[in-house]
Amino acid sequence: MEPTEQPGSTLLDVRKLSCGYGRKQVVFDLDLRVGRGEIVSLFGHNGAGKTTVIKNVLGAYRPTAGSVEYDGADVTGASARANVQRGMALIPSERFVFGDLSVYDNLLLGAANLADDGERERKLGKVYELFPILSERSKQQAGTMSGGQQRMVSLGLALMSNPRLLLLDEPSLGLAPAVVQQIFSAVRALADDGLSVLLLEQNVGQALRISDRAYVMRSGRIILEEDAATMKQRESYWDLF
Repeated sequence: MEPTEQPGSTLLDVRKLSCGYGRKQVVFDLDLRVGRGEIVSLFGHNGAGKTTVIKNVLGAYRPTAGSVEYDGADVTGASARANVQRGMALIPSERFVFGDLSVYDNLLLGAANLADDGERERKLGKVYELFPILSERSKQQAGTMSGGQQRMVSLGLALMSNPRLLLLDEPSLGLAPAVVQQIFSAVRALADDGLSVLLLEQNVGQALRISDRAYVMRSGRIILEEDAATMKQRESYWDLF
């Protein structure tokens, strides 16, 4: 992925967001921003509202109050399909692959909106460069791969759509530490090339290794915003959760 964004400017700006499910409010007056080419981590215990935030950003749900601005445009309440077309991509915490299809066919599905064959092959080459194991096993059914390899397929599938903002939900969930480190290093490399990332994680140490800034949620509210370097100096994170 070639750098197209100017670091330091804001790509995603969420202001006073309140949202939930039905009549149950889960998130309250949340402010959050992600710069271009920046990795921002959102930490919090299970049930804090992290996934609800990114689903409202993407447009899977409509917030009850507040606004979501993306690339200078108000996209509050816009559909997920419209936001994907604008350049958002979500990788859910579940291993999102099409298990009966080969790795290659999974990746091609991610490039369904790319009309140019040359562009599609170029994106495919970038994914294979990032995760060589996917090239080696391109004909293997994705559902027969290990959990870490399936996570690589899901990330590659998202990258094939040429996103500008990646919403990444618990990528370390259930994976071996070595695989987590490999995936996180890949995400950092993508951000260095211009991709913006909102990362939801419970593995605070690994996430801070690649993040620029971090927010902490508790019971649906942001209780702390710090740059990653400052947060890494803490002796313990338990008091935040």
